[in-house]
Amino acid sequence: MSIATLTSKGQTTIPHEIRSYLGLHTGDKIEFVIEDDGKVVLTPLTVDVTKLKGMLPKPKKKISIEQMNKIIAKRGGHL
Repeated sequence: MSIATLTSKGQTTIPHEIRSYLGLHTGDKIEFVIEDDGKVVLTPLTVDVTKLKGMLPKPKKKISIEQMNKIIAKRGGHL
């Protein structure tokens, strides 16, 4: 079991054992979620880029970078 102390500013240090288990590193973001049963779950918001593969459907047609830039510019985006 890992225990941490809360400071007067509401800060705490996540114990090394927990950081290692979650793969957390300096600068990583974490999310706190209160579940229906009252438990609080801490979840790392970092994802290995290789896990993102297949997350989006393949485009129906391929377009070039130049075409993308034209569409962005036409819709008010800045390049």
